[in-house]
Amino acid sequence: MSSVTYPSASSAVPSASRLQPRGRGLLIGANFRTALKALRANQLRSFLTTLGVIIGVAAVIAIVTLTQGVSATLNQRLAGLGTNTLMIQPGAASSNGAFRAEGTAQTLKTSDVQALATIPHVANISPVISVGAQAIYGNRNWNTQVQGVYPSYQSLQNWQLAGGTWFSTGDQLGAAPVAVIGQTVVDNLFTPTGIDPIGQTIRINNQLFRVVGTLQAKGSQGFGNADDVIFVPSTEAQDRLKNSQYVDQIQIQADGATNVVQVQQNVTTALEKQHHIAAGGTDDFRVLNANQLLQTAQQTTTLLTALLVGIAAISLTVGGIGIMNIMLVSVTERFREIGIRMAVGARRSDIRNQFLIEAVVLSAVGGLIGILIGLLAGLGISAALGLPLIVSPLAILIAFGVAAIIGIGFGLYPAVRAARLDPIVALRTE
Repeated sequence: MSSVTYPSASSAVPSASRLQPRGRGLLIGANFRTALKALRANQLRSFLTTLGVIIGVAAVIAIVTLTQGVSATLNQRLAGLGTNTLMIQPGAASSNGAFRAEGTAQTLKTSDVQALATIPHVANISPVISVGAQAIYGNRNWNTQVQGVYPSYQSLQNWQLAGGTWFSTGDQLGAAPVAVIGQTVVDNLFTPTGIDPIGQTIRINNQLFRVVGTLQAKGSQGFGNADDVIFVPSTEAQDRLKNSQYVDQIQIQADGATNVVQVQQNVTTALEKQHHIAAGGTDDFRVLNANQLLQTAQQTTTLLTALLVGIAAISLTVGGIGIMNIMLVSVTERFREIGIRMAVGARRSDIRNQFLIEAVVLSAVGGLIGILIGLLAGLGISAALGLPLIVSPLAILIAFGVAAIIGIGFGLYPAVRAARLDPIVALRTE
């Protein structure tokens, strides 16, 4: 047990009613210094006690930072679609009576795209046929995402060309083996050799395609890299890469934001007619506008944040229980010290305050260390995923406040137990 200096009997104030503000402050200061001495005497145990709080706070800060970065990236990507864009996804596939996620069924066809193209106020329309493939040029290869689209997809997604041209309507109708490649594909297939990709022939899943254009970089966008892509005519993707009559998605651009709702209603009606869905039946597709996509993304992010923060809260609770456990052990070890303090004039409130201050200091220090580690972890993960770093001051304040509350809540019982000790019994304890 470490030697601790306590207030002498002459310095103790016998009655709380006679205690002046200056004296009260001096006693609290003395309690605080005594608590710090006790914690420094057992530095390793103090650190291990705060570990649960550190992990919990760090997890909360890192999770909030990460999810806010994801949310900002999704908002940016969806805003890039424009407010007059519609996205049509196939419905949910079922297996043994259980439905899977939206978009897992195959219900959309090229004939649907052709039927929707005639709807009034549709400015641009394109199917999206996605295929994971390996692109090869010379002795270099790269696994990427190939998407079969219409020429109008360039306007739909606001793609800018770095070189060459986008494939034409003639290439689409004639199923020409041409490709427009993203900057990541350029960097991995052509940049190391210094060869201009325009006009070169690449092999995609054993099919030859001529590069007619390269895209300006959009940069990493969260969990996906927008530049890691190859665009080919949808007819080529269906016939030579996927060998399927179905499309994975249909995107539509209305001729104005004021016509989006009307176009959405007309698209739903037209597809129900195309798919022979009776009135009141369940649609095997889903039509979403940009605002609905944004709301869905925000709801998903919110639910994910709540789930992960809940898991981190369990760690905080475990940390609080650890503080209570160690404080109870500390009270047991220091019976004689408590008895001596009471014998020389310390009041029960002084004993209670000392142990309560120890618990609060443990949790507060753990909270500060956890905030620092959480910010560093959030910075590292955000940088690795290409997400913006968004620090929430409110999240930091809440995490630190919760850590302090845990110190008070879980430290109160040991402190009260110490204050209620009989000084005669405590002095007799070896």
